[in-house]
Amino acid sequence: MREWAIKRRERTRHLIELGGLVTKAGLVDLTDDDRAILYGAFLTVADRLRGPERSNALALWQRKGKRAFEAEKPSAN
Repeated sequence: MREWAIKRRERTRHLIELGGLVTKAGLVDLTDDDRAILYGAFLTVADRLRGPERSNALALWQRKGKRAFEAEKPSAN
């Protein structure tokens, strides 16, 4: 397979995974699948990450995300 096709496939997979996170977080249902609302929310997050609270926001969101992923793991019982 050509290199450009491999890169395109990798990018497509990455975008699908990101879309899955949007759905997993419940944002599609909570916004009635309104793309303008979702985009506005993402722009708000991006603005916060450009501001002075960047490191605090990243740390908070990382902890919350890790806890959510852990809570979804099937128990080994």
